[in-house]
This record gives sequence, C-alpha cells and structure tokens, in this order.
Amino acid sequence: MSDYNISDANSVFTITVANLFNAPVTLSNYSADRAFDTDQRELVETQMSIDGYLSAGWVPQPVHQSISLAASSDSCLVFESIVTAQDVARTIYRIGGEIQLPSVGRRYTLLRGVLRAISPLPSAGRVLEARRFDILWERVLPAAL
Repeated sequence: MSDYNISDANSVFTITVANLFNAPVTLSNYSADRAFDTDQRELVETQMSIDGYLSAGWVPQPVHQSISLAASSDSCLVFESIVTAQDVARTIYRIGGEIQLPSVGRRYTLLRGVLRAISPLPSAGRVLEARRFDILWERVLPAAL
C-alpha cells in the first residue's frame, strides 16, 4: 500500500492531443500551492415530492479539472498551442490524459477532454504568478498503478 505517503512530488501528468501533437506531452513546473484539482462530481439528480418522497436518478456529468502551472513552465506553451490551433481552425481539439500517483498506487485515465478556459497570460505582482488552465473531461477512470 502507500505506507502513509501522500506526496505528489513524484506524480506524472501526461496529455495527448490527436491531430496536434505527435507524442504524449508530460506537464511540468506546476504552481507551488496547487498542481491540479478537480471539482466534486454530482452523481445524482434529485426531486422531492410534495408528500415527502425523495426520487433520484443517475445523470452523466463531466469532470471539471484545473491545472495550475508556474509562469515559467514550458507546459504553458502546450496549452497556448492548443488555443492557437483551435482559434485558427475554428474547431476543438480533444484531449486525453493520464495522471500517475505512485505514492498512493493510483492511475487516473482522463477521457475526451476539452480545454474550457485559460489564463491568457500570467498575472504580474512582485513576481509573475501561476497560470490556470481548465479542462472538462467526459470521464475519469481510476485504476491501480
């Protein structure tokens, strides 16, 4: 098992973009405070009847993920390339991904994503700040590493 190790310093996040990049790209140089995170996924839609019965049903929902990269990260260029290609072609490019978390022995396969939003340039304060990139994934599949 993980032996109570929860480090993410050895995580590996790789993305693929068919028809744009010839090989998978490994992201690097994350923000110091948060590398990536996902929102909670709502699993059911519910309705409460007037006489007190709770009905529920399964409804598919995408997975929202934010990736935060240091302003100096070369991986920012990957996302800028996707945006430029989409703007020129006036279409979307589907993204695939995989996150490996060796400390907890887990792998997450990210399917049929779209780049939903980006910070077009880093914010400038005392130093340049991290940039955020948001992807909506159709599905995330967990597995043992």
